[in-house]
Amino acid sequence: MCPTLATTTSAINGLSMGLATTFVLIFSNLSISLLKKLIPDAVRIPAFIVVIASFVTVLELMIKGFLPSLQASLGIYIPLIVVNCIVLGRAEAVAAKQSPIYSMFDGIGIGLGFTLALVLLGAIREVMGAGTIFGATLFPETYGSLIFILPPGAFMVLGFLIALFNVLTKKKK
Repeated sequence: MCPTLATTTSAINGLSMGLATTFVLIFSNLSISLLKKLIPDAVRIPAFIVVIASFVTVLELMIKGFLPSLQASLGIYIPLIVVNCIVLGRAEAVAAKQSPIYSMFDGIGIGLGFTLALVLLGAIREVMGAGTIFGATLFPETYGSLIFILPPGAFMVLGFLIALFNVLTKKKK
């Protein structure tokens, strides 16, 4: 969770990290689903991690080669996608049990949901901290609050979003 929060200092960073994770989810789910009968149970988790790490490596090399500014922005956090619980959890819960097509669409759905959450978190932090959204100025930066751009701001915004979600989804008894 911490690397995810660290990358969401802006909406564009949230979008970028979300799409990167979506790429890894789609292709690792698809690959694991295709290989599931060949992977012995005794080495299932290490094999899943190798597949996930392979796609993260491909992604990282593509970003370094084609999007150096994104590499500068997300840098060290891209390799941490390997240990993201969402990716390994979906490999274990879905890709190891379902068809390749189902697994691929699961990766798309979970990835886009994750991307939406990161964009929302990044957008709130960017607006509150810098007065911009996707780089477009909404109000002068002097009116922003630096804490929202810093790590504690990520936890504060996440906490408020979770509280809001809980209030909105609370069922009447």
